[in-house]
Amino acid sequence: MNRLLVVRHGQTEWNIAGRIQGSSDIDLDETGRAQAVEAGPELARYEPARIISSDLRRAVDTAKPVSELTGIDIELDKRLQERGYGPWEGLTGAEIADQFPDDHRRWRGGEPLQHPEIETWNELHRRTAEAVRDIIESDVDGTAIIVCHGGSARQIVGGILGWDQTPTSSLSGLDNAHWADLRRMRSGKWRMFGYNLGVPAPHTIGASPLAKGQLAR
Repeated sequence: MNRLLVVRHGQTEWNIAGRIQGSSDIDLDETGRAQAVEAGPELARYEPARIISSDLRRAVDTAKPVSELTGIDIELDKRLQERGYGPWEGLTGAEIADQFPDDHRRWRGGEPLQHPEIETWNELHRRTAEAVRDIIESDVDGTAIIVCHGGSARQIVGGILGWDQTPTSSLSGLDNAHWADLRRMRSGKWRMFGYNLGVPAPHTIGASPLAKGQLAR
């Protein structure tokens, strides 16, 4: 593969509520399903040779429209799942601050979390890197569409570009049903040709409630 499109799943009710999803298997909401349908034709224009998705429903259902348009079957890979947040999953930021104040402070400060049931960024990086390496080294040429999640997408992009956690963490999270365009050069190096690409107008990027909540005021 010489081109990767790294796609974040469409919107869910937990996205809107600000609840941590992690490895919980949450469905797309009505808006998320519409986003997937809207993104399908645009993703199909890339003429993918493979479509690989996290096995969680919100990712699979985001991949279905482009799969149906192109006739390319969806391959499932559990390694593309979102970061596992253990006891935080299903909680809002306020609930996490109340129940896990020390780790919430570390989280907001960009420090490593100490809870043993929460996957570290390095652990997430390693498992997503293994999945992507298998995709890149496959015998199939052309473009691969990878449908995953906000955290796993960021680790995939940073990993492909050879970044450590500091620049990787500086990337904004992809909006729902948006993607990054990564291409391999003749030198063998990968470059990013676009980030947070999608169907809506550019001025709407970062307009989700979660994204707005992270902005400085």
